[in-house]
Amino acid sequence: MADDRRTSGPPPVDRRVDLLAAYSWRLLVIAATVIAALYLLKLLSPVVIPVVIAVFLTRLLSPISDRLRGRLRPGFAAGIAMVVLLGGVAGLSWLIVPPIADEAATLGDTVTTAVDDVEDWLVNESPWEVSREAVDRFRERLGNALGDLVRSSGSQVVDGATLVAEMIAGLFLALLFTFFLLRDGARFATWAQGRLPSRHRGRAAPAAERGWFVLGRYLRGAAILGVVESIAIGLGLWLAGGSLVGPVMILTFLAAFVPILGAIVAGIVAVLVALVTGGVTSAVIVGIVALVVQQLDNDLLAPWIYGRAFALHPVVILVSVVAGGALFGIAGTLLAVPVVAVTVNVFRELRGTETSTTSRSG
Repeated sequence: MADDRRTSGPPPVDRRVDLLAAYSWRLLVIAATVIAALYLLKLLSPVVIPVVIAVFLTRLLSPISDRLRGRLRPGFAAGIAMVVLLGGVAGLSWLIVPPIADEAATLGDTVTTAVDDVEDWLVNESPWEVSREAVDRFRERLGNALGDLVRSSGSQVVDGATLVAEMIAGLFLALLFTFFLLRDGARFATWAQGRLPSRHRGRAAPAAERGWFVLGRYLRGAAILGVVESIAIGLGLWLAGGSLVGPVMILTFLAAFVPILGAIVAGIVAVLVALVTGGVTSAVIVGIVALVVQQLDNDLLAPWIYGRAFALHPVVILVSVVAGGALFGIAGTLLAVPVVAVTVNVFRELRGTETSTTSRSG
């Protein structure tokens, strides 16, 4: 009778299976929460992206606004900083848009011709057996992927006029948010900190300062690397006898704000332009220059400029760029890495503050 009572219940579950099940349902809940949050962010991307851009612009203009606050009212200081921004954009546009407009008409044909030359070399002269059908399929898939990226950047709106209107509206919102952040940013930060529970207020301030510092270092570092890379590749292209130096330099500078992938794309475009406008020798020279510059930037300049504040593993950077592009299009590709870097450093600061507080209380 006693043995029957002991064996009548359900068989015991192995401790490891029970532990795995406990972790599994918790991980499922976390994954569902993250997916729901990302989906909500994607739905709100017409507002979220301008807000993120405004934070970036605010970090860029805050030194100007802060210096003027001692002499002027916050609204006037923010307005002058915005005028400086718009004046700088207008001045740069006046300097670079006319040359680009003169040469941009041939840039697309140039790159297309270069790609055709590379395809002919791969099919007819390369040591590998590559069929033209395989190359054509690759080019078609690449074109479809780029088209999907552009369409996703416009909130799945493919109409050109509507897309331009949305971009203009987003830019206007970003500028408007930037003005208010410059004028009332400190007041808003104080208000937000006051809404937190009292036990978390001491940790929020250093975490926010850390994120602000990392964002500023990223913007400054990307701009410095972009200038260095654009000058080096532009000089290499010019000395090698290629043309379209201005557009290639501008593309290289802008690509510096997309770590790893941006430099690769800019280098490939520079080599293709050199191949068509200067020949094979020019393309080889530009390719060597691009490789040397990228290695120097990755191994020497980037660690020195960014420091430990931006120490992200290359896999994290690649995943951030791809995920940002998949969720928010081109804007997500540009903004993903700094957003991830700021988020990582903020949580690192919160964890460090919590650890130090716990050690002191212990």
